[in-house]
Amino acid sequence: MAGAGKRQRLALRIASVPMGLLALSCLYPIFFAVNNSLKTRQDYLLDRFGLASKPTFDNYVQAWSQSHLDQYFMNSVITTIGAVILLTVVSSLAGFALAALRFPYRRFLFVVILSTLMIPVQVILVPYMRTMVGLSLINTHVGLILSYTAFFLPFSVYMMTAFYSGLPRELIEAAKIDGAKLLQVWWHVMVPLGMPALITLGIINTLNCWNDVLIALLTMQKNRTLMVGISALKGEFSDQIPIFTAGIVIAAAPIVILYVIFQRRIVSGIAVGAVKG
Repeated sequence: MAGAGKRQRLALRIASVPMGLLALSCLYPIFFAVNNSLKTRQDYLLDRFGLASKPTFDNYVQAWSQSHLDQYFMNSVITTIGAVILLTVVSSLAGFALAALRFPYRRFLFVVILSTLMIPVQVILVPYMRTMVGLSLINTHVGLILSYTAFFLPFSVYMMTAFYSGLPRELIEAAKIDGAKLLQVWWHVMVPLGMPALITLGIINTLNCWNDVLIALLTMQKNRTLMVGISALKGEFSDQIPIFTAGIVIAAAPIVILYVIFQRRIVSGIAVGAVKG
């Protein structure tokens, strides 16, 4: 037993070496961006990889105010919050219906929803743009919110259906016996029980909506979102790398903070699909 314990500890130490190197490879780009965002243009040209000798926040001020990142930031906040709320409500209702109710072609409808996950976004861009133009939703927050909802809804429905399928059906039957209607069962029984999955789903959709570039670039051609604005910032300040990296840090900071706080829920959400459906 003692020998087995020593071998196990040795294996853990050996495994920690490549894992530590992998962690450093992930953390170094963050350090590189933050460090260079604190340099002046002259300091960056003289030493790109060295530490900032005289840290300054002027790059953040210039990127935020002169490059309209404040407007882009608000556009991202509005569209992300709106899309996440809509996705959470619709996917919870759809998941409840597919998991708990019995109606014709229920399984076929679920398979159709899952099949949309295999369709590349590039395949539907032309009909998508025609639809958006026809509905006059281009350059509107509502248009981008509805677009995010449409693109990210299949996975959200799958996740909530898988979670609700694992809940005891006796809870629903008991609520019906007490006189609760379907919406009351959903609101008073399924939503409270599904709160862990709903929170995880909200975090995942927040990451997807905030980091999106393609859909936002097509939909919000004038009122840019933050990630699209950062992409344009590279061309505007191609010779001002510290300002560009400051913009990257501004865009990444909310998501990094969100991920650090809720990383356990994000990881646990991956296992939701393993719930028996």
